[in-house]
Amino acid sequence: MGLIAAVLAYLFLTIAIGLFAARRVGNAQDFMVAGRSLPLYMNFACVFATWFGAETVLSVSATFAGQGLRAIPGDPFGFSVCLVLVALFFARAFYRMDLLTIGDFYRKRYGRSIEVLTSVVISASYLGWAAAQLTALGLVISVLGKGIGYDALTTNQGIVIGFTIVAFYTVMGGMWSVALTDMIQTFVIIIGLLVVSVYMAHAAGGVSVVIDSARESGRLQVFPDWGQSGQWWIYIGGFLTAALGSIPQQDVIQRVTSAKDERTAMTGTLLGGMFYCMFAFVPMFIAYAAVVIDPDHLQQFNSEDLREVQRTLPHAVMQSTPFWVQTVFLGALVSAILSTASGTLLAPSSLIVENVIRPFRSDLNDQNMLRWLRIVLLIFGALALHQALTSNNTMYQMIQQAYSVPLVGALVPLAVGLYWKRATTLGAMASIVSGVATWLAFEYVRTEFLIPSQLMGLAASFLAMVIVSLLDKSENARPVAVQR
Repeated sequence: MGLIAAVLAYLFLTIAIGLFAARRVGNAQDFMVAGRSLPLYMNFACVFATWFGAETVLSVSATFAGQGLRAIPGDPFGFSVCLVLVALFFARAFYRMDLLTIGDFYRKRYGRSIEVLTSVVISASYLGWAAAQLTALGLVISVLGKGIGYDALTTNQGIVIGFTIVAFYTVMGGMWSVALTDMIQTFVIIIGLLVVSVYMAHAAGGVSVVIDSARESGRLQVFPDWGQSGQWWIYIGGFLTAALGSIPQQDVIQRVTSAKDERTAMTGTLLGGMFYCMFAFVPMFIAYAAVVIDPDHLQQFNSEDLREVQRTLPHAVMQSTPFWVQTVFLGALVSAILSTASGTLLAPSSLIVENVIRPFRSDLNDQNMLRWLRIVLLIFGALALHQALTSNNTMYQMIQQAYSVPLVGALVPLAVGLYWKRATTLGAMASIVSGVATWLAFEYVRTEFLIPSQLMGLAASFLAMVIVSLLDKSENARPVAVQR
């Protein structure tokens, strides 16, 4: 009961911060990008806390404990590379274009039709990410219930409770709620997981014992064995899906354009990506330390029930640590989930209202737009809730599937359009249609094809953009009005 009280107190504190942040929301810009005023420490916290989510603590760590680093090319390696690429090649350009959403880029570069199409494609990709965070919240709440003997509380019931909490404080304060809560959640994540890792290392016999055991078992092997071409293609596909597919995303640009200036936007994103890559190894260490302490956990990490595997780390901590360690761990876990969940609800809502609804509603004033943002956030949240309740995929699988959509349908028009003046609107349209159609064809028709379907879609998207743009004589490409 003491553990339940501690977690509930933390959740109520988060809600209180969200309500406080709502006082700073006076218009739609405040709701979407916090008035473009975040200093470096807040910008860094937003970047790190958004990416360090439930899949990193529960799903990625469990996959590492069961299969090793070569089974997780996307997270943390791919996502960290994504943030570094954004900082080096996109952040300054995005900030100088004075964008509210990623859809604004497509409008300024290609026109309304591409703006609406890419915004729909990108928004759809958030369903999987948001559902993964809600699934994690449900898992934590159900584990807490079973910890006090309340076995009737199911994961699905926990998902509904978690959604209610996240949706409430996000819909009230928007990006200001996300920014203020992310600061506290980043602190709790870092301190909490470090404390738990120190305790688990001591219980396992020392840091060197855990690392040596992981090395001897092959868990630290980063790449697949040579000669396994099928495994290499899966590895490359997973890495590129995360590294490139997460670039054309609203949550990325939302953190860039929320910064107080372009230098802060670039530095905060770069530092957030680098720190994320390093700190993601902490939950992996905790998970494998649990295996060293009790080898029976290894069988649980390798269970055929992939969703149940995600419960193994919380159960291990609950079973083998004292009350204070359990409190710290669950505080860090809940922080990681809430920080990411709020961002995954806010980002697509901003994109849909600004770039899908607003083009067809010229009468929208600022207050009406703010109202629409909150309504769409709740609707999108309900869709993510439905997916979380009905999907049997792991959090890591949900994330990988989610990022395949912008990889094949939005990356090429963004990157090529930013750096190649000859890119045309017709080329962008061909790129989107070809990329998505090819991906779907190989995903659902040629399932045994060696090369991953998302890479085939990416190749088709790039070729269509270049060929059609070069052949298009109906219009001249419009250069992007930014200094890179």
